[in-house]
This record gives sequence, structure tokens and C-alpha cells, in this order.
Amino acid sequence: MISKGCEQCAMGGKMVLFVYGYCDQRDCFYCPLGENRKNVTDVYANERKIKNDEDIITEAKRMAALGTSITGGEPQEAMNKTCRYISMLKDEFGDDHHTHLYTGITGGRENMRRLAEAGLDEIRFHPPYELWGEMHGTEWEEILYIAREEGITPSFEIPGIRAEEEFLEFLDEGAAEFCNVNEFEMSQGNYRRMQAEGYELQEGHMSAVDGSKEQILDVMGDHPRVYFCTSVFKDAAQHRNRLKRMARQIRREFDDVTDDGTLIYGKTWTTEERFAELGVPEEFYTVKSDHIEVAWWLLEEMIDEGDVEKGEIVEQYPTYDGQVVERTPLA
Repeated sequence: MISKGCEQCAMGGKMVLFVYGYCDQRDCFYCPLGENRKNVTDVYANERKIKNDEDIITEAKRMAALGTSITGGEPQEAMNKTCRYISMLKDEFGDDHHTHLYTGITGGRENMRRLAEAGLDEIRFHPPYELWGEMHGTEWEEILYIAREEGITPSFEIPGIRAEEEFLEFLDEGAAEFCNVNEFEMSQGNYRRMQAEGYELQEGHMSAVDGSKEQILDVMGDHPRVYFCTSVFKDAAQHRNRLKRMARQIRREFDDVTDDGTLIYGKTWTTEERFAELGVPEEFYTVKSDHIEVAWWLLEEMIDEGDVEKGEIVEQYPTYDGQVVERTPLA
């Protein structure tokens, strides 16, 4: 089973809203947060650092977001912000803008009530690893029923460290709606800690951890409400589809969108007057402060014919920071 939130994510339609970098409950050895996100109060919508609330709406429109996933750190440690953002997104885009939230604490009924009133659709609990297998009869069982009573779909989202049948029991008992298991990964933020715990990368893989995938699939994979999300799928589908979605939204008339969701265009350092002399249609270029951006294929022709002395083909991400992937000189 795949949830509505996951369906939208797979389509590249979920904006990622990072609301709070602190997590006071524990310091998980597998926490993937990098230094720029860990223990900060900064807010990010996708790659955009947020200066005001309107920036969040702007970023959602920039990618034609279908919904928003709310993460941290711990969003429940910043309830005022978290609830304000959920309400704001629902007011702007309507009830169909699906919201889900990742949390590593139970939070209690008051938090569930506030989140529900703000408009949260789905909450994904990540219980502390040391409690796996011993959650029945604790606040972790109780909060699943409380969330449902308050109108939020309760679920689990856990790292694929090992198989755990207790999560299946919660599904069968009707306490949780689904359980997402993310393939265990090493990142820049947790690499050293993971190695210290004895974990290693799969051979030939950039992030997936060697080991537990087969056991998890053997024990949990046949349950109809368990979804195993591989690291390859996250990169090849979720991330790439979000880039493609964003690229299609923001591309200019002359930008090419690649299969990876990047934008390709030409860049040259001639003058606007020179372009006017050559009769280049205005829809094929944009004048910047110190250069001109132009259709890459047109720039190639102009350089081949000696109309322009030099330039380059630029490939960049469509994200707010506009990170350049590659530059190919033309002369």
C-alpha cells in the first residue's frame, strides 16, 4: 500500500518544509541531517531558506506543489510555527493540498488537536529504536488512537535498520494505517557515526547500507500496508520528478529540460546591442547584468558563424539556489 502522501511524493509533487532543526529527545546515530540543518531554528522550503511566510507560498507555487511534507529536527518542538504553516498552506491551496508530518515524539492529545485544527492530514511516527518491540501498552500505542480520534491519519515511518513484527501488529489491530520502511542509508550527516556502529555501504552504492533489506522484506514485505522505499527510488523517482516538475514550471521559452530535471541554456558575454544587430528574436534570450542567456543551440550557431566570440552551455538545477551541474565552453 502506498499512502496519498507517498503517491504525491513519487510524482515529485510534495514540497519539503523543514521547520526546526532541534530534536531534544535523543541523538540518533543514524540521523541524516547535515551541519547546515542540525540544531538550527532556520526554516527551509525545499532548498530555499525562508525569510518570511510568503516565501513558503512562493516556493510551493514555484513547483506547483500538490502537498507538503513537514520535517525537522522535530516539528512538534516548534508547534506554533508548524501549525501556522499548515494553516497557511491549506488557506492558500485548499483542503486538497495534502500535508503529512514526520515526528520522533508522541506529543500528546493537545498537540494532535492543534495539528488537526491546523489541517494536518497524516502523521508519521518514528519511535526510538530502543523501544521497537516493546511499544504495546505505552504512550506510543495510545498516541495512534488519539491521533485518529482527533482526525489525523496515524502511521509509522521508520528506517530499515531491522525487521520488527510489532509494527505489523499495530497495523492488524487498526491502530496505524500504514508503515513506511525507508532503506537504511548513510549520508554526509551520519557517515562517521554509522561507521562507528559497524555499518558499511552496499558495494557499488552511494548511500544504501549493506545488510538488512532482505530480512525486512522477508518479514514485513508481504503485508499489504507496508511500503519499502528504496534509496534508488528516492533519487531516481521522487527527487528527479520534483526537479522535473519545478523545471517545467519555471523554464523560459529557450530553456531545455533534461530527463534528470535540469535546465540547459547558453551563456555569452556580448552586448544586447549585438543581439539586436543580429536580429535575434527576444523570446530566445534574456539580458542579465553582465551576460546574456540564450538558447544553447542558437549560441552554438552564432559562435560557429563568427557572430559571437565565445560562450558556454550551462546545465543547472531548477532549484532556488540554482546550483550549476556543468559548464561546457564554446569558442
